[in-house]
Amino acid sequence: MAKIAVLGYGVVGSGTVEVFYKNKENLEKKAGEPLDIKYILDVRDFPDSPYADKFVKDFNVILNDPEISVVSEVIGGLKPAYDFVKSALTAGKSVVTSNKELVAAKGAELLKIAKEKNVNFFFEASVGGGIPIIKPIHACLEANEIDEIAGILNGTTNFILTKMIRDGIGFDEALKTAQELGYAERNPTADVEGFDACRKICILASLAFGRHVYPESVHTEGITKITLDDVSYIDSYNAKIKLIGCVRREDKGEISIGVFPAVIKDESQLAGVNDVFNAILVRGDATGDVVFYGKGAGKLPTASAVVSDIISAVKHSDTSRSLTWADSEQTFVRPFEEFTCANYIRVSIKDSESAKATVKELFGDVEYLSTKGSNSGELAFVTDVMREKDALDKCAGLPDGFGVPVRIRVLDY
Repeated sequence: MAKIAVLGYGVVGSGTVEVFYKNKENLEKKAGEPLDIKYILDVRDFPDSPYADKFVKDFNVILNDPEISVVSEVIGGLKPAYDFVKSALTAGKSVVTSNKELVAAKGAELLKIAKEKNVNFFFEASVGGGIPIIKPIHACLEANEIDEIAGILNGTTNFILTKMIRDGIGFDEALKTAQELGYAERNPTADVEGFDACRKICILASLAFGRHVYPESVHTEGITKITLDDVSYIDSYNAKIKLIGCVRREDKGEISIGVFPAVIKDESQLAGVNDVFNAILVRGDATGDVVFYGKGAGKLPTASAVVSDIISAVKHSDTSRSLTWADSEQTFVRPFEEFTCANYIRVSIKDSESAKATVKELFGDVEYLSTKGSNSGELAFVTDVMREKDALDKCAGLPDGFGVPVRIRVLDY
């Protein structure tokens, strides 16, 4: 019998236990042996829980029990999760986790320990919640060279942008609605400033390109500066604004990577992803574009991925060879100033004709956008593809008479 410990009994932890026992008989058939959760670690008491006899407060009870072969870490954050996971792997126990912060910061180190101890460190639930994406990249798509990954990786921001687009309400009101519905935390910074999506694209990039990408190396912007004016202009361009995490293969073994609001044309599969749903586009050299879609968070979807990893850990007699990447210096991450894309720009002006002449001189031929109730005191347009550095320089080169420009990158997915 394989015996399991669950670290943390919050939303995901309680969901993991619920899914495990609800489907236990079927899970045992898939694992090929009996299974049981022996311990649940939490500092709180749950006297009314049907699993009250399984709760412990001392991690060492789990660490020193030779019967425990798989540990599920669903505490979140780095402390104490990192110490617990590292200790469990070092003790020869496989670990599964939903902890994106942990994997993004410590993935290379923990994968190395797992390999040395011939156990596994699985983290399907760390990206996309219940959407299968980690296993497809390292197993199902392993015949491909991955050229790009781009995704809507955060349900909270996608919900907020959907409310702005569909209902015509501003960012602050949309955020308040998200908080009232439980989609956004009281402190939403990790979501709305892009940090959550950053961790997730780091994990995907590390897996796809074989070298650890640290969040500190990723240019990250959130959605707090998006306005209804921009939503309206971009709608006239037959496009939507989405918070996108993306990474692409460049020449000389480099990658470009970033998280930022982006203009996505309506014909893209990503443009139609609304509310709290996530979608991840993987562009392979053999498959072309493959899109994974579903609920990117939530108690049971995330628990589904955790339990799936538990079964995989039980079934694997030794460490996975394909789920791995190496630690490295970040020299292969191309400076973001070299990132290339088209740009949506909105700027206040005094005189339309002279302003257009200046725009042409700086940006070349552009596509001008209009909107209902267009303001004669501003211009909105889309440029050709250019380097990030050049776009910044051109915006900075706008003369007196122009207001501070708003710029949103335009991506082709």
